[in-house]
Amino acid sequence: MGFSVKSGGEDDLTESGEINVTPFIDVILVLLIIFMVAAPISTVDVPVDLPAAAAQPSPKPDKPVYVTLKADLSLAVGEAAVAPERLGPAIDAATGGQRDTRLFLRADRNVPYGEIMRLFTALRQQGYLKVALVALEQGGAPAAEPAWAP
Repeated sequence: MGFSVKSGGEDDLTESGEINVTPFIDVILVLLIIFMVAAPISTVDVPVDLPAAAAQPSPKPDKPVYVTLKADLSLAVGEAAVAPERLGPAIDAATGGQRDTRLFLRADRNVPYGEIMRLFTALRQQGYLKVALVALEQGGAPAAEPAWAP
């Protein structure tokens, strides 16, 4: 609320019904500028090439179950080669039928992303929802320069 002083000898302040919106507009403009600058920074378009990871490895179970997708798109559970139609029974045999067992997925760098997603779908249809991706450990060293870098 604002007050106005009338000239004419009165010392009383009278209320004004006008709202001063200038500070409100200033704050909104500053917030608008902040969001305009921050929005492009928060969206990231990064080409994906994940041959190695610098993260600390999580502890492995005593007997991890590895599902491997090779460059020629052949599958293996553990060290045994498996036909795609026999994937479910092979994983059931390796996990003892425990559907909540974490599977470790190893895929060759040259496998198309669509094939990896097809394998994820097959694992989900078999009831295996806990799937971890396996990558090479870098040991804290920076990765080689990616091929897409300018």
